[in-house]
Amino acid sequence: MNTEPDETSSTDAPTPDRLLHSGAEGEFTAEDLVLASGRDVTPETLAWAERRMAEKGRASLDELLP
Repeated sequence: MNTEPDETSSTDAPTPDRLLHSGAEGEFTAEDLVLASGRDVTPETLAWAERRMAEKGRASLDELLP
């Protein structure tokens, strides 16, 4: 475990709610779905995501997010 402070953080304040979102409340793309699945963005995974979006709609992303 790294005990050094994270130099990218400027404060210890919590992240504002406006920055914490899954994207599920608005439109999402095939690329969003691929990234939410933990896969690399490739032509094959984008095609998979497009098929899944056509089949399941918004549920395709909701199923992947906690």
